[in-house]
Amino acid sequence: MTEQAGVGYGALGAGLGGRGVIVTGAARGVGAATARAMAAAGARVAAVDVNAAGLAEVVASLDGAGHRAITFDLGNAAAIDGLVAGIVEELGDLWALAHVAALLRRQDPDDVTPEDWDAQNDVNMKATFFLNRAVGNAMVTAGGGGRIINFSSGGWWGGPVFGSDAYLAGKAGVITLSRGFARRYGPHGILVNAIAPGQVDTPMQHNDLPPEIEEASRQACPLRRIGQPEELAAVVVFLASIHASFVNGATLNVSGGGLIY
Repeated sequence: MTEQAGVGYGALGAGLGGRGVIVTGAARGVGAATARAMAAAGARVAAVDVNAAGLAEVVASLDGAGHRAITFDLGNAAAIDGLVAGIVEELGDLWALAHVAALLRRQDPDDVTPEDWDAQNDVNMKATFFLNRAVGNAMVTAGGGGRIINFSSGGWWGGPVFGSDAYLAGKAGVITLSRGFARRYGPHGILVNAIAPGQVDTPMQHNDLPPEIEEASRQACPLRRIGQPEELAAVVVFLASIHASFVNGATLNVSGGGLIY
């Protein structure tokens, strides 16, 4: 059994063997960990990211065969239908979408320009809508059900801090979109859920965040630490597996208790 940071993905990912999955934001952080976890569970991964070099490195590290590295800017919503159609044609199967990609610019609200707002929400919310729709419709056409897992943030509940106002506006929208698509696609056996991470040790987490704020985040968590990407990836694998067959329209709080509700 392949392991990442002590987490085994074989039994956890029951039903993923040989299935086609899309992972966005796959070049680093939680997206890279998710791509590795899906491959370790036996899936064939279409790894999507705007970072071509990082993407190639991650895909070269994946267990198994049949994976694809697809350089794509999710800010280009008009091209998402074509992206999904091409992936379905290449993989010949599409069972799951793990939409991890996100864009964060930490800014005081007074400094946010319309361009800053659009750049973040084109990726964080607009792409979520069009990607979920394209994937969901492809799964309906195939007729075999499927899984869609979106990424929000624990801040959807508590509100923005440390200059994340524009970012979290979109991430709150992801929750609403996920619930809507859960109702739309549920009758077709397609389950749609969202993950709301707490603080996780990724490049985005450390983006313009002062060390004292990072330490305060650790101390605010009952576990007195921040999460690791593999801990989020394990939850994605579970949601994509046959084990999660009655989980739909949920927002999973994966914060170590940093957020409790």
